[in-house]
Amino acid sequence: MSAGDAQTASSSAPTAEWVTLQRVVFPEDSEMDTAPLYVDMGTAAGMPAPTEEEARKRGQRPVRLSSSAREAHAEDFMGRTATRVRPGERVSFGSYFNAFAASYWWKWTTLKSVRLQVQTSGSGTLIVYRSNAKGSLLQVRNVRLEGEQTSEIELDLLPFGDGGWYWFDLVASRDELQMQAAQWQAPGPAPAPSSVTLEITTLNKTDYCLNNLRLMASHPESLEFVSEILIVDQGSDKLAQAEGFEDVKAALGGKLRIIEQSNLGGSGGFARGMFEACENGSDYVLLMDDDVVIEPESISRLLTFANYCRKPTIVGAHMFDLHHRTALHTFGEIVSPSRIQPEQPLEEMEMGHDFLRSNLRQTPWMHRRVDVDYNGWWMCLIPTSVIREIGLSMPVFIKWDDAEYGLRAKAHGYQTVSLPGAAVWHVSWGDKDDLVGWQAYFHARNRLMVALMYSPFARGGKAVLGALFADLKHTLSMQYATAQGRVWAVKDILDGPQELHASLASTLPRIREMLATHSDTVYLSDPEAFPEAQKELSIGGSSAVAGRPSLRNIIPWGLKTLKRQLLAEVSSADAERPQARISHQDNKWWSVSQFDSAVVSNADGTGASWYKRNPELARTLLKDSAKNTAQLVRRWDDLAAEYRATMPTLCTQEVWAHTFAQHTISDSRTPVAVSTEGEE
Repeated sequence: MSAGDAQTASSSAPTAEWVTLQRVVFPEDSEMDTAPLYVDMGTAAGMPAPTEEEARKRGQRPVRLSSSAREAHAEDFMGRTATRVRPGERVSFGSYFNAFAASYWWKWTTLKSVRLQVQTSGSGTLIVYRSNAKGSLLQVRNVRLEGEQTSEIELDLLPFGDGGWYWFDLVASRDELQMQAAQWQAPGPAPAPSSVTLEITTLNKTDYCLNNLRLMASHPESLEFVSEILIVDQGSDKLAQAEGFEDVKAALGGKLRIIEQSNLGGSGGFARGMFEACENGSDYVLLMDDDVVIEPESISRLLTFANYCRKPTIVGAHMFDLHHRTALHTFGEIVSPSRIQPEQPLEEMEMGHDFLRSNLRQTPWMHRRVDVDYNGWWMCLIPTSVIREIGLSMPVFIKWDDAEYGLRAKAHGYQTVSLPGAAVWHVSWGDKDDLVGWQAYFHARNRLMVALMYSPFARGGKAVLGALFADLKHTLSMQYATAQGRVWAVKDILDGPQELHASLASTLPRIREMLATHSDTVYLSDPEAFPEAQKELSIGGSSAVAGRPSLRNIIPWGLKTLKRQLLAEVSSADAERPQARISHQDNKWWSVSQFDSAVVSNADGTGASWYKRNPELARTLLKDSAKNTAQLVRRWDDLAAEYRATMPTLCTQEVWAHTFAQHTISDSRTPVAVSTEGEE
């Protein structure tokens, strides 16, 4: 069939009911640096990139080179759904937000075909493409455009077993070509409407919350099926008292509800969202972080996809870097069975992929479907039917709650899908360091809990050895507060899971009190708060950073370092004046461990702390770590059985309801004042 025949057949076909799955959209006026996520320009053919196997042999990542790819003209966007194409130019919608992730719809939903509908005016050409799992690009249809025209092209989902996308390009002729709207559609009838409770857990992030609420209010179409927007406010800087709150509340037309409760961490806040969604009869709860910027279209995309899934499915959004808007954190994650650590499921995947450098059409590995174990709760849609069956979040305050929930759901036969084209912007992990400081306790404890409950290997495989090695690295790096928190974490695991609910509000104050006694976690922002480092007073400025020891000499190097850190005395000069200043990116265990004292910058650049070697404390921490680890290994099977048996009872609606009753301060729908006796 020729391109003209395809257009004629489509135009003359009997009118049928079609349901919108995904609109083609463009960024807000204030977000034009994200334009490469919506459109790009030029053809994606040109020079073929090496195959994935060839690239790995060369130590390269396979990237398809584009003959003329460049950033689109953001000034040509004519609103949320319309754009113009300049005379003689090509604009491609083979982009993160506007291509259609066909393989995901084929794998997880009931759909067998879709339709592309494009409304245009002017003269030019509409070209439809698809890709396969290898990233090869294939032209599907070519439609001539003239005057006011609606092009409708039906497309089969069958060729997308392992991966692949659909998208289209617009090429203008000698005159300007305009696109008024475009959408990907499914044959009707539509699934029954579903209701959603959109829940945001917040702790003193009022500006972020207000901005996102304003965004949602300005895009009412994204809230069509949102029955309630629930803010669980756990901070001291109350959202309800923030300037501009009343205007936002009015703009949301009665959908906004605020519950103020004690700080129960992310797991306590998200569990509250799950609980309230089940209580108010919603079909889904959409969990969101507070410190994000959303793409409002993601709300309807997650819900639409979930409604078409063959069975109840958790559907999550991706996370882009808030400070580098075109960089994607990861395309999907699994939990390593042997290490119990998050990792990418495919070797060729790239963390922090920058779409400005290589857009979807130019990145072959991104065309392979990625199946995941879980999705981060920066934005994640969960069916309430699943919650009623498997329970709410673990009562762990923070860290690993999202990963554990995905593993729990999978064990009950419910899959998680990380859906391309739905996303938020969030501060990337590269701008944080939550493996040190107060969060280290929760990382260590909760990871080992997950290992106890889900590891398929005897005694947790490599998870316990990895935890012990982490204790050693932190101790040798003079990160004594972090090491102390990790020692507490294993001790609390040995005590069993029974006190998890009771300790939700008390664990963090206990950790913060401990951190205040260690100089390595006391951060000062004034550059002159510390004495000048010895190396700064010598020629060449600060010290050179030590290189990582090789595998061949790691053992003798390690023994020498261990002996010095644990036994050698610290000179009075080094105790009174730091030897060096070390930037955050140079804060590696193999370099910091070579000093007796150093001023080290934190991850976000807002301050620094003074690391001071303390041989006696280091010996005590390593002794406690070894003793606790030995007990953990010896008792592994019994503890695993205890956690597997007890944890489901701690995640029930009834048990969480009791915790919420103790810690609820107020509810904007039904104001209450409940005792919080026993809290710190």
